[in-house]
Amino acid sequence: MDESNNANNATERFEQALKEMNTGKYVLRLYVAGMSPRSLEAIENIKRICDENLPGRYELEVIDLYQQPIFAKDGQIVAAPTLIKELPLPLKKLVGNLSNVEKTLVGLDLHTGNK
Repeated sequence: MDESNNANNATERFEQALKEMNTGKYVLRLYVAGMSPRSLEAIENIKRICDENLPGRYELEVIDLYQQPIFAKDGQIVAAPTLIKELPLPLKKLVGNLSNVEKTLVGLDLHTGNK
């Protein structure tokens, strides 16, 4: 019965991902190491960038690796902060505090002329 539930959950996640791909929604995960100044800066920077360039079109999940260290292994995170753009494809990883806005926009496949 657990296998059936896992299969149903995987199917539901896949179907949700397909819907989000078709809507142009960005699904982002930001991995931080505690609430250090660098982590807080990365959170602030990505929220500002998304609010300015993807208003209403993004989902951001912040994961503290100190509180949930298993996610470091699962997400293959070797440095923090790390931002992962899961959708739209292709998947991309950006490491650092995301203070270089132009570099972050290029990494997210958002070009300053295309808002």
